[in-house]
Amino acid sequence: MSSTPGVGDEDQILLSHEDRKRVRTRSWNLLGQLASPLKPMLALTVVLVIISNLARASFPVIIAWAIDWALPQLIGGNAAPFTITGTAYLVAAVLAGVLLGWYNLCTAKVSQAMLLTLRMRVFRHTQLLSLEFHEKYTSGRVISRQTSDLETLRELLDQGISQLVSGVVFIIFTAASIFLMDWRSGLVVLCAVVPISIIFRWYQKRSEIVFRESRVVSARLITSFVETMTGIRAVKAFRREKDNDASYGSVANDYRDNSIRSINLFGVLQPALVLIGNLTVAVLLLLGGFRVLDDTLDVGILVALLLAGKRVFQPVDQIAMFYSSLQAATAALEKVSGLLEEEPTVVEPAQPVPLEHPAGHIQFRDAVFAYGDGPVVMDRFDLDIPAGQTVAVVGQTGAGKSTLAKLIARFYDLSQGSLTLDGIELAGLANDDLRRAVVMVTQEAFLFSGSVAENIALGKPGASPDEIVLAARAVGADEFIRSLPDGYDTDVNKRGGRVSAGQRQLISFARAFLADPAVLILDEATSSLDIPSERLVQRGLQTLLGQRTALIIAHRLSTVEIADRVLVVHDGKIVEDGSPAELREAGGRFAALHAAWQQSLT
Repeated sequence: MSSTPGVGDEDQILLSHEDRKRVRTRSWNLLGQLASPLKPMLALTVVLVIISNLARASFPVIIAWAIDWALPQLIGGNAAPFTITGTAYLVAAVLAGVLLGWYNLCTAKVSQAMLLTLRMRVFRHTQLLSLEFHEKYTSGRVISRQTSDLETLRELLDQGISQLVSGVVFIIFTAASIFLMDWRSGLVVLCAVVPISIIFRWYQKRSEIVFRESRVVSARLITSFVETMTGIRAVKAFRREKDNDASYGSVANDYRDNSIRSINLFGVLQPALVLIGNLTVAVLLLLGGFRVLDDTLDVGILVALLLAGKRVFQPVDQIAMFYSSLQAATAALEKVSGLLEEEPTVVEPAQPVPLEHPAGHIQFRDAVFAYGDGPVVMDRFDLDIPAGQTVAVVGQTGAGKSTLAKLIARFYDLSQGSLTLDGIELAGLANDDLRRAVVMVTQEAFLFSGSVAENIALGKPGASPDEIVLAARAVGADEFIRSLPDGYDTDVNKRGGRVSAGQRQLISFARAFLADPAVLILDEATSSLDIPSERLVQRGLQTLLGQRTALIIAHRLSTVEIADRVLVVHDGKIVEDGSPAELREAGGRFAALHAAWQQSLT
């Protein structure tokens, strides 16, 4: 995992100087990577912005020529100078308008290309991250990276950067024209840089913290909403509406207060910049007026200086708005770059060992496992599951049953020791080979948007309709599927296509059976089924698991009866191992569990 503050540091607002520097470097490096493939288009935008703003900055100079040179010539009967200055003004206006429009179009294409690349990169990277990441961080935070954070960046890239670059170039060219017309007036404008720098620095130091807080509060707001809507059944069941209203209202109030603070800061910055600009123009008018009276400055130059002085501060207001957007986008970029810096803990080997015809022989040797840096969950155990054997794993909650399943599915890697499939280290297999050989069905039977047939076909992309029907029939799902409004074509998320938890589990079974893996893991997969459905599935399992290695994790011991072998797990150790009959006769933990289960049926 990343050591630099990132997606997991939602509450860490105040970073150390070194951490802040690393985060900024990481964030701007990300923007550089996104812009790198677009260098030709970026070069074109540079040319366009320079020429268009050069044309815009020439307007006051052309006006000065027209007043001090062309107008007297026109009065004297010579219209050529006036025609020349008028034509120059018209050409400059057309160039400025056309090239500025072209520049905005090019920057829009660049920004959208960068955003598309970043959006896809965030999505792909989030998918590639290991299960450990997704179990550690809330879905709301991850959703916030893909939605509100990228939207904030979109606002910056779509308009902010183009306005900034155009504004800065225009200020430079306009200030240069002031110096060319009158260096004394140029010094006046230059003096205005000092208070502007001071107010910008003041704003930067305060807004940086406020906008970083904004991204944190925004993520909390999304997390609260997502968790409430995801768990709406529990909310309704326990009448949590009022409590959730209060909790969400608290976060929403925090977001409002944060927004007010950022608005207040900008409310100081913008008027201050306008005041500095107006005072500078007033000084230019005062000094220039006295010089005109002394005949040391031409009237046309004074008019041009006042126009240029006023225009040179117009983009400052836009830059101030950009700077506000930049602070918000920088905070968002820090979070996105932090997510992208997260590394999967389970990675595909660079040179995987091929597994063409998996048989399903699983073997643990001296295996040790701990979740991350936490305590050891399973310590020094050996386990050999021959190919084709059906093994049931039972034990108390938290004993390590699901951990065993996750290791075989390679959702996690062992901390120490060896885990092999057909004699090949699981960590040495390609992902495609591993997913083809090992399929896991959990108690969370998730169905994607689409038809029932499409959901079953996830187990084998490209499967024929007959194969889909056979898989459903094998697990006892065919009858209820045909009773749906559109049968196998019924959309599972539309009215009339809603299916119960048990039916969802049967669909997930059909999906797994269609995949035809060498190793099938059922992790509490029958917990959602009623007794008739469970018996129907058990008959399907007995038929379909004949030549397949199966690991069945269950609390309901009725599922265990179809197993060739039972493992009893306690405190991360395998304490009993044998056939169901042998363990019942041994009088140990399994016998006690079985007796309790039998008693529960009476």
